[in-house]
Amino acid sequence: MTDREYDYDVVVVGGGPCGSTISTLVAMQGHRVLLLEKERFPRYQIGESLLPSTVHGICRILGVEEDLRRANFMPKRGGTFRWGANPEPWTFSFGLSSKFAGDAATAYQVERMRFDQILLDNARRKGVEVREETSVVDVLTDADTDRVDGVLYAGPDGVRREVRSRYVVDASGNKSRIHTRVGGQRRYSEFFRNLALFGYFEGGKRMPAPNRGNILAVAFDAGWFWYIPLTEELTSVGVVLMPEALDRAQGDRENALLDLIQQCPMIADYLSDARRVTEGPYGEIRVRKDYSYIQEKFWRPGLVLVGDAAGFIDPVFSSGVHLATYSALLAARSINTALAGGVDESTCFEEFEVRYRREYARFHDFLVAFYDMHQDENSYFWKAKKVTNNTTASEMESFVELVGGGSSNEAALVSSGAYTGQRGAAYQELAELVAQPVGTAGEDRDLLRSTLARSVSKEGTRIQVQAELGESTDENVPVREGGLVPSTDGLHWSSPPPRPAG
Repeated sequence: MTDREYDYDVVVVGGGPCGSTISTLVAMQGHRVLLLEKERFPRYQIGESLLPSTVHGICRILGVEEDLRRANFMPKRGGTFRWGANPEPWTFSFGLSSKFAGDAATAYQVERMRFDQILLDNARRKGVEVREETSVVDVLTDADTDRVDGVLYAGPDGVRREVRSRYVVDASGNKSRIHTRVGGQRRYSEFFRNLALFGYFEGGKRMPAPNRGNILAVAFDAGWFWYIPLTEELTSVGVVLMPEALDRAQGDRENALLDLIQQCPMIADYLSDARRVTEGPYGEIRVRKDYSYIQEKFWRPGLVLVGDAAGFIDPVFSSGVHLATYSALLAARSINTALAGGVDESTCFEEFEVRYRREYARFHDFLVAFYDMHQDENSYFWKAKKVTNNTTASEMESFVELVGGGSSNEAALVSSGAYTGQRGAAYQELAELVAQPVGTAGEDRDLLRSTLARSVSKEGTRIQVQAELGESTDENVPVREGGLVPSTDGLHWSSPPPRPAG
């Protein structure tokens, strides 16, 4: 098929933050992009708590940082936890590095209906053709090459049509209808086999300044609660349960949620004068289960999975939108580079997959350490500690295999024994840092002193540097043998510079 026979260079399936981000970053390079979204925006979506790399990195690159300021979202300077051996709540802040201070070290709590609308409207302004209420039914393939070269979709009139493109991007989330077309299976985590039960309340308490907008995470016997202040009045409240406690969420959802709230004294106190929202988009009590997973393959010729279509991890550190938009940036680099020519397609998309798996693994390690530090033997965290025990490594072996993927070849992701052995000290380091007493109540824990926290902030810091300076400045060494590095503009891949002689 010649370029003239393609209707678009790229078709993006899904209009959430991931789909809006990748479509915009590709369209900004002058390519023809069609975005197909099954719903009519604004629409409800979970995942309200952001990290600074999304707000001050990705959103600045997209050109919507000022739109976010005008939206007056709840500022978030970090997270507050009732977690671990210390019975008192503790706090960390987003002091990513000495390069970022003030506003750049904060994020937002967002109503996703409004946040996602901002990103989708921006995609339109940047040249993306957006069609809402349009469902993708399947991908199309070239009969001779088996390459994906378009999609079959149904518009608002229900009529099925075909559209041809050089690339298809699946950014349609955990409910994707086409992720299986990339090959391989979706592998669910043996460690984070959780269920979330959540709703919304008005009139809940707020923490004292300066942590008024922080996400609050509180562990209790059956699991842990999130408490996210979306506005001065509206709060997102959800409980995450391990399989052993799933019977507590059976039957009437409202009674189950209210009963679990009473079992967690801190959350019960914060909601003592609140009422549950019972109407509108926030009026439903929802359930999401088995939400920690990763795909065995991320791409095939003509098709790439990004965001939740490729993988999702337990939400305790608010990583969902970060991983979605970060994967969109990586995939946009691969598509922009492949469309420009000069670097072969396989090398471009292997770079995307290796880097996205590495970022997923970093957050997985950080989260395992978080769960591991909880020392209450009556809690579900204690029961899950076996994941870090080298003598029962079946879960970790499975994780290592699927995170490593076919193209990684990283030593740390080949042997589960080496993988857990290298991280044992890091888990202990984080637990000891959190357990240390602070000088005054409410004083921040300096999590960036720990190896794991520095690891999960590393790529976010780089994105913020790129957004601030308008170029990628510090990634000159590839992450794998024969790999690529970001181009100066940060929106393509390039070959690494030659190493100095001697």
